[in-house]
Amino acid sequence: MFPLSQKEARAPSTCPGPASTQDLNNGCSKGPERECSSKPEQKTYDVGDPTAAFSSGSSYLSSRGSVIKWFWDSAEEGYRTYHMDEYDEDKNPSGIINMGTSENKLVFDLISRKLSESATRRVEPSLLQYPDWRGHLFLREEVARFLSFYCKSPAPLKPENVVVLNGCASLLSALATVLCEAGDAFLIPTPFYGAITQHIYLYGNVRLVYVYLDSESTGPDTRPFQLTVEKLEMALQGARSEDVTVRGLILINPQNPLGDIYTPAELQEYLGFAQRHKLHVVVDEVYMLSVFEESATYHSVLSLERLPDPQRTHVMWATSKDFGMSGLRFGTLYTENPDVASAVASLCRYHGLSGLAQYQMAQLLRDQDWISQVYLPENHARLKTAHTYVSEELRALGIPFLCRGAGFFIWADLRKYLPEATFEGEMMLWRQFLENKVLLSFGKTFGCKEPGWFRFIFSDKAHRLHLGMQRVRQVLESKPQVAEDPPNSQTQDKGSSQPRGAGC
Repeated sequence: MFPLSQKEARAPSTCPGPASTQDLNNGCSKGPERECSSKPEQKTYDVGDPTAAFSSGSSYLSSRGSVIKWFWDSAEEGYRTYHMDEYDEDKNPSGIINMGTSENKLVFDLISRKLSESATRRVEPSLLQYPDWRGHLFLREEVARFLSFYCKSPAPLKPENVVVLNGCASLLSALATVLCEAGDAFLIPTPFYGAITQHIYLYGNVRLVYVYLDSESTGPDTRPFQLTVEKLEMALQGARSEDVTVRGLILINPQNPLGDIYTPAELQEYLGFAQRHKLHVVVDEVYMLSVFEESATYHSVLSLERLPDPQRTHVMWATSKDFGMSGLRFGTLYTENPDVASAVASLCRYHGLSGLAQYQMAQLLRDQDWISQVYLPENHARLKTAHTYVSEELRALGIPFLCRGAGFFIWADLRKYLPEATFEGEMMLWRQFLENKVLLSFGKTFGCKEPGWFRFIFSDKAHRLHLGMQRVRQVLESKPQVAEDPPNSQTQDKGSSQPRGAGC
């Protein structure tokens, strides 16, 4: 979605070697670290330049407006094509199957019935008038109760620390604007959900410093794409050496597109790093209730007994993923910093949620019996079934992939199918999928430093998944594989002391 700078596009590749296709059920082992004397030195970070490829603007727009338009034009190629030719079982059976957009299409029946209940629909004068821009108090009280319960906070969370607005995209934009000066930056581990680049740049002119993670395990107690404090330190110092002011760190937990779940110990390490350098930490927990493997235990930042720096720790959550309601546009911030809460609330004038939608959200979040006893068990069962199908299809094709048990996505290694080991080769393969009527997301849009990784979305109905994977197979089986397999990514890793997808 967002072009990398030329500097990023030339990131060196790793030494070729056999890729692991083992899975957990077959006793997958990470294996020893591979050595390669000719392996070039890898850059561990990069300062993103969102407009590196921007050339000319419109005479009808300001320079800022031209850049904003350029983002739209350059970011939407696949989705414009998809929306002009969407698959429909009856009306357009030869249309494009969308396995690229991270939406949960498995729970519409459950959510639509719930939101159609008369108790969730109400119209009264106060709902039609200007609200408290932080959100109606009745909704902020329900959000605080909901997060206290599902995040397992050691003490009840407070409604005054809650701000409600229309989605996490708006929230990220608001946080970047109020926490950073123009030209400042956030650290972010890569690969990451690439739209964050646009969310923080368009209003706030804030950049990202990519903390590059390695696809190879580097030791017996490590996993692919593992974030460490050492990598954060190196990226921070590297950015400072280039006179870039870093204001904070963005963490996604569970991680998109990897599906990684950070342990409490890891979270404390990352937060401790941020405290030492007086950095804000924005934690996106939008997939926190979409952990469908019983062995994969999720811990919210809000569950920690003590936050190293509560005034600089800000947690985001929304109903878009966990409740399959991305079109309703509801997001919430929890922060103990009253200045941050007030500044974000001021921007809610432009990003607010209608009173009618706020009432509906409050009724949904209040019904914890339905959520815990009906909705979440059924949602997790459906996600697990869909994940099992797509992972088995990938396994049958001999494609290595991460096996985590959280989120809606599988991060798959298609490097051996690239016509050339470059991001141009990755784009060529992506377009071949699109021409064969299946939309995927490719690694460059996630800031991945190695070309050839793709994200597969599995949270869809069985008949669309079957057709989508059939089309994927047709493309891959028509292509010759490279003579040498890519590096030993060991992607289907076994669980450690904290299980990370047993049963995948």
